[in-house]
Amino acid sequence: MTGMGVVSPLGGTPESFFASLMAGVSAVRPFRAYFADHLAMKVAVQVDFEASQHFSVRDVRGLDRTAQMALVAAKRAWDDAAPTVLSAEEQLRAAVYMGTGLGGAGTIDDVSRDVYVQDVRRVHPFSVPKIMCNAPASHISMRFGIRGASLTYSIACSSSAVALGEAARAIRFGAADIVLAGGTESMLTRGSIKGWESLGVLAVPDPADPAAACKPFAKDRTGFVLGEGAAVLILEEMERARARGARIYGELAGYGVTSDASHITIPTVEGQAAAVIQALADAGLEPCDIGYINAHGTATTANDLVETATIRRVFGAHADAVPVSSTKSMHGHLLGAGGAVEFLVTLLALRHGAIPPTINLHVPDPECDLDYVPNVGRTGLPLRAAMSQSFAFGGTNAVLVARRCD
Repeated sequence: MTGMGVVSPLGGTPESFFASLMAGVSAVRPFRAYFADHLAMKVAVQVDFEASQHFSVRDVRGLDRTAQMALVAAKRAWDDAAPTVLSAEEQLRAAVYMGTGLGGAGTIDDVSRDVYVQDVRRVHPFSVPKIMCNAPASHISMRFGIRGASLTYSIACSSSAVALGEAARAIRFGAADIVLAGGTESMLTRGSIKGWESLGVLAVPDPADPAAACKPFAKDRTGFVLGEGAAVLILEEMERARARGARIYGELAGYGVTSDASHITIPTVEGQAAAVIQALADAGLEPCDIGYINAHGTATTANDLVETATIRRVFGAHADAVPVSSTKSMHGHLLGAGGAVEFLVTLLALRHGAIPPTINLHVPDPECDLDYVPNVGRTGLPLRAAMSQSFAFGGTNAVLVARRCD
């Protein structure tokens, strides 16, 4: 990994974002939208993102918010990696792998309102290109002149974790030398929020402190808080990166992906454990080599219990020794962008020897009995390898292992 870019509510750079997480800062706030009074959901994680600061008027009109954030994150990652200008041959050896859960959710809502409420006869001609799930990847490809594969993974909450894992495979198997990979999501629309409300998985706000709504692994947890954002990481073939003297944040050393093949919304220990075992084997590591796990940690009853059981099954005696935290307690659940954002956090944890906390964990669930790094982050740790877990509705389990490169 030679470049990182993020669009988040907790800082515009990966380092400022990570510093906020280490300090236990929550981005959960009262939800601000013209339709907020029509929702049961009262809190969310919203990014202070003004498209006009990054794009021309024409581009703003032709890009959904998901693509806007993806392009900004990609530009930040590209500038961070500072790769040389790609030759025509190198452009064909470069690729874009992106993940998103719903794609142009804002445009879908706007078009639906125009057609079914306003009864307009003609919608904006860019509506379909804005809605397409592959729009973020396509625009990144065009913006940076990348002529290799431009691929999109839409696998609910595992979308961008799968994008990163498949990008690493592409490099390993010789299909690409450099890949811009990550995820983007902005699903804070009236229609999609109503759907999440009906599933009963959204957190009930704390009347005394809205920022305390998300309580992963706590006895009094009530669900997750929806968020938005984007993260893009630049993966390069190791010899290429070293030859050009690039800063290397770490190695995406292991990737595992499985399907529960059981239920559309209920996770299984068997499916998750299989993905963890695959990722460890792919990295050539044992459970005792992992010094930190960034958990999926949604603060739903089902996920937290199953994820705890998964870690215990795979890690055995080491389960009590490995710190586990859910940063969703602070940045919210970013759905299709979550895997990329959380893997970025995992890489920075390795780089700094520091583990961000699980905040709002004051009343532990007795059945969630691991070391969840409650409320206060830890520093000065000799971390060599770490893991990021993403488990999606639909049953897709994606696990990524990061390793230090010294």
